[in-house]
Amino acid sequence: MRVLFITSTRIGDAVLSTGLLNHLIETDSDPDIWVACGVPAAPLFAETPGVSQVIPLQKKGFLAHWWHLWSRAIGRRWDLVVDLRGSAIAWLLWTKERRVMRASSDGRHRVEQLAALLGVTPPPAPTLAISEATRARAAVTIAPGAPVLALGPTANWMPKQWPADRFVELTRRLTARGAPLEGARVAVFGAQNERAMAQPLIDAIAKTRLIDLVGRVDVLNAYGCLTRCALYIGNDSGLMHLAAAAGIPTLGLFGPSPEQHYAPWGERTAWIRGTRSYDELWAEMEAAGGNPGNLMGDLEVDRVEQAVLALLKKAN
Repeated sequence: MRVLFITSTRIGDAVLSTGLLNHLIETDSDPDIWVACGVPAAPLFAETPGVSQVIPLQKKGFLAHWWHLWSRAIGRRWDLVVDLRGSAIAWLLWTKERRVMRASSDGRHRVEQLAALLGVTPPPAPTLAISEATRARAAVTIAPGAPVLALGPTANWMPKQWPADRFVELTRRLTARGAPLEGARVAVFGAQNERAMAQPLIDAIAKTRLIDLVGRVDVLNAYGCLTRCALYIGNDSGLMHLAAAAGIPTLGLFGPSPEQHYAPWGERTAWIRGTRSYDELWAEMEAAGGNPGNLMGDLEVDRVEQAVLALLKKAN
């Protein structure tokens, strides 16, 4: 079956769409799927069986990126076009069937909204396919040894970033003698342009235990590394969704983003926020003229530590 699957630019949303993509692959004996997505998300699909082409969409003026996709796709007769970005492309191509995502304000999680587009129940969990070569690289980066605590201290927006000193204190507690991850190594994840955010945490970890991956692995290799970790703790971000998709215990730290839509998905996941709701934080941000500073200060280390302990108990 020939399928054009149009998904997100953002890594987190693209990861969440992989459950739906995998459903299409698994229910077809001979899938021939093209994936169109933003440039940052493109590597996620590079090793997925059944995906014959990945088309990165670099945003351009006058919607030129959509015309680029149209020029690539117009010469094929499609069986199905799935457009998760609600563009007009699906209506400009010859296809037997089209499913186009519309903006929704209901309270369902994004994974549930995506599954509903094709009437899939239960919603398929996000997961990525990686090659043996990628797994082998991850095994070199995170070699066998003491368990690894993975941390995502960065965010694409400063108000969503839990303070670095609290990551430091939480790490100290979780890896101390008698703690659940006593003596664990610590892997710090992030993009190269986020190094300044991560540096205070990196500097606080003993070099003998530190695995500094900030800017040193692409998203697919980061996923391979995450599959080798014992626990992930991080801000609401694409990395958080990668960790959840990798199947490891994942705790998401939330502030000015809606957990009902974007909490990490899976049986081995949990989320926590401070004392203020998303709506309260959003109102605070508007009152500050869109420049409220950090909005994660009400999430205390004690509460996050307790959430970690509860998650590990549930996951194990």
